[in-house]
Amino acid sequence: MGREVALESMLAARTLWHAGRQAVAGGGNGEPTGHAALDVSLPQGGWPRRALTELLLPSVGAGELSLLLPALARMTASGARVVLVAPPCLPYAPAWQAAGIDLAMLEVVEAAPRQALWAQEQCLRSGACAAVLGWPPGGDERALRRLQVAADAGDCCGFVLRDRRHACNASPAALRLLAEEDGWRVLKCRGGQPPAGLMRLAH
Repeated sequence: MGREVALESMLAARTLWHAGRQAVAGGGNGEPTGHAALDVSLPQGGWPRRALTELLLPSVGAGELSLLLPALARMTASGARVVLVAPPCLPYAPAWQAAGIDLAMLEVVEAAPRQALWAQEQCLRSGACAAVLGWPPGGDERALRRLQVAADAGDCCGFVLRDRRHACNASPAALRLLAEEDGWRVLKCRGGQPPAGLMRLAH
């Protein structure tokens, strides 16, 4: 009986979701991406909060920043902190500022590859950040699960940007997007079925 009550409580709190069941329309508890077509296609109406989003890329610079900057700009404009953990290139401040990022609310954490996952986990868990981005060179399912748990604990949007070769591997991320030549393919979205076809988003 106790287990049934616990399960019902988790379902009511949306801690669990039913495979194959579409999210309730208008749930809208996601962080708007800044791309209307993507928001409409995602069960939560945007980037999942308290969760990890995985962007799978053929290479760095595949349009991932154009995808993320509208949401990050809105976060920093509202006084929320955004953290980049061990980015592959030093962000070009004038370009980020031109995209609407309040540089006073942007932090860059330098970390060696072996410490980058730990640093991202600590930032996600801190409760002091609206979004944390990381570029883990590897990261097995167990490591990503720690990031997912940390994002939930810290009420944060977590993003990992990884090589697309990881697309065939299991991942605890709530949302997985694969960059393709003509757009983005949603491989997984917690709370509903991934939309069919490619998402072609204006840059």
